Amino acid sequence: MLNRRSFLKTVGAGTAGIYLYPNLSPLSAQSKSLSISLAQWSLHRSFKEKTLDPVDFASIAKRDFDINAVEYVNGFYADKKKDNSFWKSMRTRANDNGVSNLLIMVDEEGELGNASASKRKKAVENHKPWVDAAREMGCHSVRVNAFGDSEQNVLRESLIDGLGQLVEYASTMDISILIENHGLHSSNAEFIVEVIEKVNNPALGTLPDFGNWCTGKKWGSIQRGSCEEVYDLYKGVKTFLPFAKGVSAKSYQFDAKGNETLIDYKEMIQLVKASSFTGFIGIEYEGNELPEAEGILATKALLQRLI
Repeated sequence: MLNRRSFLKTVGAGTAGIYLYPNLSPLSAQSKSLSISLAQWSLHRSFKEKTLDPVDFASIAKRDFDINAVEYVNGFYADKKKDNSFWKSMRTRANDNGVSNLLIMVDEEGELGNASASKRKKAVENHKPWVDAAREMGCHSVRVNAFGDSEQNVLRESLIDGLGQLVEYASTMDISILIENHGLHSSNAEFIVEVIEKVNNPALGTLPDFGNWCTGKKWGSIQRGSCEEVYDLYKGVKTFLPFAKGVSAKSYQFDAKGNETLIDYKEMIQLVKASSFTGFIGIEYEGNELPEAEGILATKALLQRLI
């Protein structure tokens, strides 16, 4: 696994310098059809420990990582949920830094696939302010979770109803609703695609994550061999890609050559390139071996090399 010293040697002084010396010439992070964005979860420890301020996320992405597009996490702004003036100010902050706001990842707002119609409706209502926030921010999507504590046949019908209600509202705002593989049934790609096809609304899509394919537990992490029931990562991403409006490049740890050790990034990027997807691949570093900033840079360097 890659430690701090070997990381700096691997990515080179020029790449590491973007973080240490922000005024150095930037690296290109784009191809004709694929660009790199930064998911806020990559810095979740820094935000939780208050060494970084979530309000400054757009400027951090641009200044420290030379990344021009960002994906937010609702948990860092829970007290601003219905504050439209705040979201307008966040859009201004991003614009001032030349950064595009892409989406908001929404967690802990109730189960859209709950078997109880009243609880499902409550979850839909809980998600609506985040759709409003996404619109104010200039985002294209809100990422949700396809959770519900019931057997698959009941869950299927519950998700069709709950997601259908939410996407009907979101589509009036020109906002898409994206399902991410996040564990349990949501990491069964064929099941989720069946739900999407039944809802039959073009505003409902996917955010395929390279790493969250554990079907045995919520959130779906496969880090450190922590899951015994893993859906085929590559089959899952390939199945989700026709419905994708974003891609999440989950990363955990790297070897001395800068390759991700749990995920074959070369195969993942080949799948993305072979699909019809165009847009942003979001860096979502979740590892513990490297500090957050260095993990982001390692993921960015790997993506640049493969894209």
